[in-house]
Amino acid sequence: MDKITKFIVFCIEEYKKAEKLSGKQVISIFNKYRVLDYITAYYEALHTTGTKYIVEDINLYIEARQSI
Repeated sequence: MDKITKFIVFCIEEYKKAEKLSGKQVISIFNKYRVLDYITAYYEALHTTGTKYIVEDINLYIEARQSI
């Protein structure tokens, strides 16, 4: 498993815990709003931040995508 894949798994697990969702719910949300593409594209910046920031950033990204 490469470093980006490991980071994606980390983001999924942390988002799941923070938002109190099941794994299936997180994957559904991430697929709907293309969060995995976002995490991959911005890996270099995101992986240097803390867990709280990552969850907040993903929520902001999802909110922005909901209006599209």
